[in-house]
Amino acid sequence: MYKIFTVVFLTIGFGIFGQTRFFYEYKFIPDSTDKAGVKTEMMLLDINKSGSRYYSRDKFVSDSTSKADLEKQLKLSPGNISINRRDKPGQVSYKVTKQYPDFKTCLFMKVSSDSYKIEEDKKPEWKILPDKQKIGAYTAQKATTSFGGREWTAWFSTELPFQDGPYKFYGLPGLIVKIEDSTGSHLMTLVGNKTITIATDKEPELPQGIQVYGMGGKDIEINKSQFKKVWKAYVNDPTKNMREMMMKNTDTNKVVFKTKTADGKEISDPNQVFREMEKNIKEGFKKNNNPIEPDLYQ
Repeated sequence: MYKIFTVVFLTIGFGIFGQTRFFYEYKFIPDSTDKAGVKTEMMLLDINKSGSRYYSRDKFVSDSTSKADLEKQLKLSPGNISINRRDKPGQVSYKVTKQYPDFKTCLFMKVSSDSYKIEEDKKPEWKILPDKQKIGAYTAQKATTSFGGREWTAWFSTELPFQDGPYKFYGLPGLIVKIEDSTGSHLMTLVGNKTITIATDKEPELPQGIQVYGMGGKDIEINKSQFKKVWKAYVNDPTKNMREMMMKNTDTNKVVFKTKTADGKEISDPNQVFREMEKNIKEGFKKNNNPIEPDLYQ
């Protein structure tokens, strides 16, 4: 399924201060009422001497493609820009960063058109157990923790000298090579790694002075309590930001939203568009009721 890279397990050949990319296969069940509906996403954990970044490969590629298309349009026709969101942007939209040596952890995610930076105020508290098993090419040891509203079992390897891991997990005496919650809803498994240069895959940024719905913008720094209020407001009125953008339309700067109904009919009337979008978003809430960190949304 993943043909974008060829990797092998490395037991030697990189130092703790090198820039290393770890590939994690993330299997998750978005809908708790549909246990057979398992989704898979390739996640990347980039580690260098200053910290780490965990994010979706598909989402990164989609954002890079959109940025390249936007830059092309700006050169050819700066007064008429069209953003097509029909390409698959990846199923996991969030990103997690950690800063060494104190492991300051932040979650980055979008809610409607706004981008948020949510600083984590808790660290995983681990219980290390004597159980060991082979995970891929590595000998791994078992550890457990309660975090984010779930019970987790992790396997870490001291053969990989990083006290880090996927998502917000860290603090074990070796890299986490596998971690799963007790319900079997979320499973992250290391499948490979490679050395990369610092300049590789720089996160896309919009050109200065350009604002596009759902792209770019400054991250709003909030705590978890504030985020819960933001999320509740979004659930209650998911098209509020879009309506506010249209209210700011002028003769020279106009935002137009279009969408398609379930039968493929394109609609552009604002009232119809927002009704259809709200219906689709709320249906999405019902099908995505099993987040990796349930405490964040309660």
